[in-house]
Formats: sequence, C-alpha cells, structure tokens
Amino acid sequence: MTRTANTFAPPVMEARRWLEAAEFPPDRPLINVSQAAPVDPPPAGLRDEMARLVQEDPTTHLYGPVLGLPDLRAELAQQFGAAYGGRIGMENVAITAGCNQAFCAAIATLTGEGDEVILPVPWYFNHKMWLDMAGVTAVPLPCDAELLPDPDHAATLITPRTRAIVLVTPNNPGGVEYPADLVAGFASLARRHGLALIVDETYRDFHSRSGAPHDLFTDPDWSDTLIQLYSFSKSYRLTGHRVGAMIAHPDRLAQAEKFLDTVAICAPQLGQRAALWGMRNLGQWLAGERAEILDRRAAIEEGLPQLMERGWHLMGVGAYFAYFQHPFDIASDRLAQRLVQEAGVLALPGTMFMPEGDAGGARQMRIAFANVDREGIARLYDRLAGFTA
Repeated sequence: MTRTANTFAPPVMEARRWLEAAEFPPDRPLINVSQAAPVDPPPAGLRDEMARLVQEDPTTHLYGPVLGLPDLRAELAQQFGAAYGGRIGMENVAITAGCNQAFCAAIATLTGEGDEVILPVPWYFNHKMWLDMAGVTAVPLPCDAELLPDPDHAATLITPRTRAIVLVTPNNPGGVEYPADLVAGFASLARRHGLALIVDETYRDFHSRSGAPHDLFTDPDWSDTLIQLYSFSKSYRLTGHRVGAMIAHPDRLAQAEKFLDTVAICAPQLGQRAALWGMRNLGQWLAGERAEILDRRAAIEEGLPQLMERGWHLMGVGAYFAYFQHPFDIASDRLAQRLVQEAGVLALPGTMFMPEGDAGGARQMRIAFANVDREGIARLYDRLAGFTA
C-alpha cells in the first residue's frame, strides 16, 4: 500500500458528500458549520487593488522568488517582530502557498522515513494526513478536559525518532487558546531534547487576549527551536489565493526552499500582493473582523444553557471553533450524518480529529461558527436542542 493510500480521505470533502441525498426546504435552509473558511469575498478595497494588479502589473502573472516577495517577507517580519516583541528579520520569513504548505515544508526539513512527530489530540486532520503521506509517525498526545496538552505528558512520548512537537493555537478543532506559559513549557521541553516546536498560529488575528499570545520571540535564540506558521487566508479572506508563511531559522528556510520550488515554485503572485496590501491598509478593518468573531464566540457561550439542558457539553471555544461533547448513544460520525438529514446542520464529527477507534472522538463534534452570525447561532442551537436520537 502506498503512503498516500494509507491515510484517510479529506474530511471536509467527505462531509460535503453527505449533502448529495439531502433536501433543505426554503424555510429551513442548511446551516453549514463544517469548514473554517470565510465565505465572503475580500473587502472592496482589496478587491479593487487585486483588479488593478491583474490589469496593470505584468509581474503579477510571472514566477516570483521561491521564498516569496521580498516586500511581503519584510512587512511580515516587521509587524510580527513588533507584535511579539522579538527580533524577526526578512531572512526568517518564507511565504508559502497557504499554511498547509508551510506545515508540509517544515516537516520536509525535519523528518525522514519512520521519524515521529507529537500531535496533541484532537488534532488538525491535515497535519495527520501529511505525516502519513510523508512516512512519519504521528504520536498522539491526549489533552485534558479543557483540551490543553501537558508538556510533562509529552516528555514521556519522546523517543530517539522524535523530531518535533506541533501546537495549534488558537486551536483547530478545539478553539482553545493555549496560555503563554504552556507554550513556553513546550518550547523549553523541545529545546532540552533538541526538537523543533512548530506553532501553527493560523487564527492568531482572532485571539481574545490583548497583546502577544506568547513570548517565544523575545528569546534571542528562538530560531534554534521555534517554527511559526501563519495564514493570510482567514485574516483577509484570501482562501482561494493560497498565501501562508513560515517563520524560522534562515538555514531551515534554505532547506524548505527545495521543497517549495519542487511543489509549487512560488506562492501565487496575486495572493502575495493582496496580502501585502492588506497588511499595510486593512489594520482597522481586521480589528473589526476580530471584534465580530469575538462577538460570535460570546453568542456561543451565552446560548449554552439551552444545549446543556439537553446534555451537550462545551469542551472548548475560541477563534472560529466550538468543540462539543454530545449526549447521544451513537458515534459522532453517524450523528453528523443524521444531523444533516434530520436537523439541516452540517458539522464535523470528533472521529475526524482523533486516532481511529478513539472513544472520545465518538462523543465529540466540531462547530465552525465563523460564518454564522448571532441569529444563525440561535437557529443552530434551536435545531441541536430539538434533535433527538
């Protein structure tokens, strides 16, 4: 069996197939809380700039530097250095075709056949899929009842084949924001064992706390251990234009360049230029987007008693996600399909975020609420509370 055949099918695509046999009357349309991707287009000013680039800038249509546009790398370095209070240079930044590609590139620089990477569970399924396809063993790190991983527990999982520990904060799928001291604990653990700490901060712009979410960049030697991943897709609604970033030691980026050049040559030029314009011009707009997401998070929490009365339990919430334990005596993958047919709700089951056969995953559901406003969240809760198995 090939390594690609050895992993599972894309979960979001599988969930979409559940819709093929379903019908949704006009007075009860589908509530889709399955995917964490903005459905609205970029703001008008950004679309205007993108149209101008397509018409007036010939270089938009050409290959660019493998590690990304120098101006975008420099802008990201400057803004992130200021935000985190650390020294980040342009030489520490690579631009990738989305954050998933940044993860793949990082793993390619770290691992060989049969190596191991520690992933807290519930995990982001694309991380697990890539490790499978790269011939790398994903070592599950169970989280506690609040969906927080424990560095001491992680230490017991380290073997001579371990190459990295991966954290996603704010978390996908759990939504939880890892406390700064917890992230620092993992950085210390990784450094003691000569491992890389990969911190995927795709949703950093929707963090609920003010200030930097961690202080890892304040360490002058941060690049010996830390690899930070970022996505422009959620911040500027550029999902279709595939722009992400990896921040790491220049020597690691030199290795990543081999991977990036082979896979895509460069990230899409239009998306990179759009991201640069967004960073320079959309700070206030992005603050408004963050405020809206935080309000939707508040709506998730405020409406919770309605679901608690029916036996649902909120395990974690933040950024784009709420992660629930459901009350029914059926596995979550079967429940998710029934919710489509009987409640008009498309959500992802916990089985998609857990090792195969994990009993916890069978009791869990992920709700991606970023595309559902307060009124939509109220309708979602009504349907979930009204569902019986």
